[in-house]
Amino acid sequence: MTEVINKMKALGDSNRFRISMMLLKRPMCVCELLEILDIAGGTLSNHLKILKNSGLINQRKEGKWIEYYVSDKDAELLLSSIESYITDSEQIIRDRKRSSTITRSVCSTKIN
Repeated sequence: MTEVINKMKALGDSNRFRISMMLLKRPMCVCELLEILDIAGGTLSNHLKILKNSGLINQRKEGKWIEYYVSDKDAELLLSSIESYITDSEQIIRDRKRSSTITRSVCSTKIN
């Protein structure tokens, strides 16, 4: 029970919830998430840390990027279940649309 409660607490912030819903659809790196969320890098790092500590997401090195993804089938099932209740959320729809078109090319433009 404690594990589920910790996951739900992590989802209690709107930005963490948005991040989770985007990562449910595909892995993303920090610069892609920053482009969509329009928050400070330190704030995003803190959100990612909380989501990772809750067990909802994990990270892996993918070339020169660190990619974040939904950690396992249990986390995917939980997020998918929640997703079924928010199909009409305009914010989630906008985030998904944006995340489906954004590429890591935004990363190189932010670095240079």
